[in-house]
Amino acid sequence: MHYNDRLVMPHPILLEARQVAPNQIVMMYDKRTDLASATTISNYWIRSNMESPTGIASVGMGDALTTANSIRPEMGMITPADHTGMRFVMTFRGNAVPGILYVVLPCFVNLEGMAGYMGANWGPSSRNAFIGM
Repeated sequence: MHYNDRLVMPHPILLEARQVAPNQIVMMYDKRTDLASATTISNYWIRSNMESPTGIASVGMGDALTTANSIRPEMGMITPADHTGMRFVMTFRGNAVPGILYVVLPCFVNLEGMAGYMGANWGPSSRNAFIGM
């Protein structure tokens, strides 16, 4: 496999992330996901426009995504919302801060039955930003 093959490897795209409770976000992908990669919380980042990320956020607006600033297991967890392999619920120990902009940024989530995707799982049509309530 060449480097370029990895960049175009088929992968699910996050269609929507929306806050449904002070500490919960529902997410929907466009295709069935590999459950192991989709439910690994450290495959997700939540960017916020706060000076320093608190609550459900793991990274600030200007920060690069790194393994050190992904969502940690002590911050929360992600579980399937149903049996489609496309809908998931993130539940956090802390709450989102009302009025703050959040952006959900999943990476490394594979298609069902596949492994090895090493890129981002959002695109220009992803509705992955919301204002904390």
